[in-house]
Amino acid sequence: MTMPTTWRKPPFIASPVLRWAFYIAVAIYLVGTIGTLPIDWERASEGLTRAGRIFSGAFPPSFARSDLMITGFMESLKIAILATVLGLLLSVPLAFMAARNIAPKPVYFVGRGLFILARSFHPVIVAIIFVKAVGFGPLAGALTLTIYSIGFVAKLLAERIEEIDFGQVEALRSVGAPYLVTMVYAIVPQIMPRLVGLGIYQLDSNLRASAVVGIVGAGGIGSTLANAFGRYDYDFALAITMVIVGAILISEAVSGKIRKNMT
Repeated sequence: MTMPTTWRKPPFIASPVLRWAFYIAVAIYLVGTIGTLPIDWERASEGLTRAGRIFSGAFPPSFARSDLMITGFMESLKIAILATVLGLLLSVPLAFMAARNIAPKPVYFVGRGLFILARSFHPVIVAIIFVKAVGFGPLAGALTLTIYSIGFVAKLLAERIEEIDFGQVEALRSVGAPYLVTMVYAIVPQIMPRLVGLGIYQLDSNLRASAVVGIVGAGGIGSTLANAFGRYDYDFALAITMVIVGAILISEAVSGKIRKNMT
């Protein structure tokens, strides 16, 4: 038998019959879904005209009210920093609770349940809840992004704790060190680089998210953007969007540089 001389990537499904049956089933599902969704195609076609009107009104962007943009951006920055700090402070004990190798089973399940709950809802949904609870403004945004930070940081930090060198823990336990001392001197030094890296990443992420949750009234530059659209100031809205994109690009570059230097 002649052996093939070139390598070919294996197909997604080895059996041709099953492969084509899968493709046909996906195509039928997509066609059926599009056909049964209550889409108003006439309104969608009219939306193209409205979109053209919005874009034509957005150019050139207007920076005439730059004081509002600066105020909104500084509020977003404060929200992101506050939420990151609070999120890290709350994530550390929660991560210890959710680490299988150091926490008793009841505590472990409680810790896992808490950050799973924090990760279950989109920040916009959480922001709407906090806006209803504490009113419009930056407090709702800070509380929202604190929950958002806990859901991300606590999970990854708990996984890092489960990967530590447990020999250091056993060494301290063997000489009778208390539980808290063991945690501080045997575990914290091993997870500190990951905690710092997660904090930098989460600050960058919270800065982006603050613009999103602000649209529903949780403060920051997102609220400024929502108000601009509400007043049909599309040129000012474009200027705000450009500031948001520029700030995120700078934040991404700075945080990436810091994380690179830490590795």
